Amino acid sequence: MKTASERIKARLKKDRPMTVISMRIPEDVIEDLKEIAPSLGFSGYQPLIRAYIGQGLRRDQARMENSQLQALTESLRKRGIADGVISEAIAEARVAGD
Repeated sequence: MKTASERIKARLKKDRPMTVISMRIPEDVIEDLKEIAPSLGFSGYQPLIRAYIGQGLRRDQARMENSQLQALTESLRKRGIADGVISEAIAEARVAGD
């Protein structure tokens, strides 16, 4: 699994490969997206949809990483590892991931 830092760097590349998908979305939602996209600085509704998907994806990934981190922390505590040692290890891992 890629680190958050690796995912962010990859997403900043302008030439990322794209895949065509087909989704069923209510017509009124598409009309709303078309109307609001320019006022938010988007060239059209599809870039706005991609932005919404990206925001939700990043939020959920962060939430999952945090829950995995909490599960690991609890597991280490059960094994008698001191909170200070756990905190230091987490801080060290975050620095190494950047």
